[in-house]
Amino acid sequence: MTDPFQHTPSTPAAESAAREMRDDLRTKARDTAEEVKERASGFEEQQRGRMADEVSDVSNALRKAAEEMRSGSPQERTMSQIASTLADASESIRDKDLGEMASSLSDFARRNPIAYLGGAAVLGLAAARFAKAGKSGGSSGPAPEPAPRPAPPTSPVDAARARDFPAQPTPTPTAATPATPAYHRPEPEDI
Repeated sequence: MTDPFQHTPSTPAAESAAREMRDDLRTKARDTAEEVKERASGFEEQQRGRMADEVSDVSNALRKAAEEMRSGSPQERTMSQIASTLADASESIRDKDLGEMASSLSDFARRNPIAYLGGAAVLGLAAARFAKAGKSGGSSGPAPEPAPRPAPPTSPVDAARARDFPAQPTPTPTAATPATPAYHRPEPEDI
């Protein structure tokens, strides 16, 4: 019987075929990597264009809102300044690639940490508001579940108790609010 793990000498033709196969696989891997890189770059460019268009639309809306305000008012000046800043940001998004934008954002965060954190908070609140508004039905929360029904009596004694002492709904404890701290919250047996 032959040992399958025993090294057998290879022929020059087999070595040559293995080298050709290896080189062919490397070439295909490079080509595939280049294709993926090109597709990702195209996708990034497309998404940057969409984002720049959205920012530009917001800028235009703010500019129109500023035009409708009293000329020279603080609100009009603020809206105009925000609109021009957003217009500049839109052009910057359109002109820079993702790495340059990340570097610019990092530099801004180092120079203006409070403004950066404030902007991040505003963006987070806006995203949460959009997410909440996007829920189906526009409801502010999940629908309440119906109260569970008591189990039917299983013995004559239970049936007599159910007849003589009808089930009373158990009160749910109220949540503590700033007006009613937890230590003032009524306990279920006190209600």
